[in-house]
Amino acid sequence: MRRRRGLNFARKRRNMSAYVVKEIFSWLLHIMVAILMALILVFCIGMRTSVIGVSMEKTLYSGQQVLVNRFSYLFFGPDEGDIIVFTPNGNRNTHFYIKRVVAVPGDSVCIKDGKLYVNNTIVDYGYDKIMDAGIAEDAFTLEDDEYFVMGDNCNNSEDSRSGNIGPVSREMIEGRAWFALGNDMSFSGFIK
Repeated sequence: MRRRRGLNFARKRRNMSAYVVKEIFSWLLHIMVAILMALILVFCIGMRTSVIGVSMEKTLYSGQQVLVNRFSYLFFGPDEGDIIVFTPNGNRNTHFYIKRVVAVPGDSVCIKDGKLYVNNTIVDYGYDKIMDAGIAEDAFTLEDDEYFVMGDNCNNSEDSRSGNIGPVSREMIEGRAWFALGNDMSFSGFIK
């Protein structure tokens, strides 16, 4: 029988070599490992929250997204000057608060004449005259695992001076705010 010449629409069967199959599985494995590592980083170490209100203005603005490093305080507590994210009184049904640590465990805190005193020394984070001393009107000493936090816009901030928040315990702290995103999700930079 003679074979016809012309168009032939039957597909020619191609055999995949072992090298091509091995290369495909290698790429799939690398992609799956990268996705797994990203998920671990996001859910175990990192977290994203947004700034609510004007209490941190000069540093962070209302509506700005903040990336939180939850791993940084696993072994050691926050240092003075760190910006932390915490739940007030451990209440998980409210939004996260973002404030600056101005005093650490063992420090004495007092606000007199509109100035913040930590261990009888004036501490200046660029605050305006502090109008409301709150619970820090009289000097007191922070206990173990207690931190005194204030917003950078201290006269428009609900922070440790407020009786319903008070000193922040270590259990309430979610992590350190370490990177800010712009309102349009563009990268703003590392938080100082």
